[in-house]
Amino acid sequence: MRHNPFQGTGLALVTPFAADGSLDRAALARLVNHSIDGGVDFLVVLGTTGETATLATDEKKQVLETVAETTNGRIPLVVGVGGNNTATVCAQLEAGLPSGYTGVLSVSPYYNKPTQEGIYQHYTAVCGSTDAPVILYNVPGRTGSNVLANTVLRVAQDCPNAVAMKEASGNLEQAMAIIQSAPAGFDVLSGDDNLTLPLLACGAKGVISVSGQAYPRLFSGMVRDARAGRLEDAQRAHYELFTFTQLLFAEGNPGGIKAALAHLGLCENFLRLPLVPVSAELNGQLRTLVAQLA
Repeated sequence: MRHNPFQGTGLALVTPFAADGSLDRAALARLVNHSIDGGVDFLVVLGTTGETATLATDEKKQVLETVAETTNGRIPLVVGVGGNNTATVCAQLEAGLPSGYTGVLSVSPYYNKPTQEGIYQHYTAVCGSTDAPVILYNVPGRTGSNVLANTVLRVAQDCPNAVAMKEASGNLEQAMAIIQSAPAGFDVLSGDDNLTLPLLACGAKGVISVSGQAYPRLFSGMVRDARAGRLEDAQRAHYELFTFTQLLFAEGNPGGIKAALAHLGLCENFLRLPLVPVSAELNGQLRTLVAQLA
């Protein structure tokens, strides 16, 4: 029987850089420990938040190794493997997952704007290229196309190792349609931090969060409370983080979260072009909120 091992709070990790643009592996290890000590359930590495598009092959390998070595089996690890060339994605998966990683997050093809049939065939090919559990990822704001609920359900029915959809369309009814009709063992995970609580209330089983890596204890506590039916407690944490999370995405991701993590002393505020740090005004607002949340 299908089972989704990635429930609760997952984090989409940033990739810390030093002032000279190189990887900051010490900061990455610090962030991993901060997240695990804060009670999160799993980590996602080499996703969009990790600025993966700007990483060289050897840098990706270093990131994967650093996270796996630091985690040391304490919680599950998911690797991002996606793209708009289906054959390339499948070849990566056929080569096997990196050591220490047990799941795959695969974004729907971006830029090409495939039809729903093309998205379905892409995901059936991807899932057929690995025995590992696969989390589908719908983020129309980045990919240029929306994975409709019926397409998700087709993939879920036809691919036994498809275990979840990271839903970041912002469309609650679309997410609810998946939750209502999905086969047993296929779950919805929130891809929007500020929509996590309502999605959990509707039957989602977790989240892959950005803001949670700044405040993992508070965020993961909110998720656990919501899943246990302690909604008043969950609401308090949700609204404690609500404005902070809005600001994180005001000038795009991961600019906001890197600024916040810098204020927390977890990593430096460096990004790689074409991304740049957030404006001085937003950085000041985040500094103020970080001081208040601390």
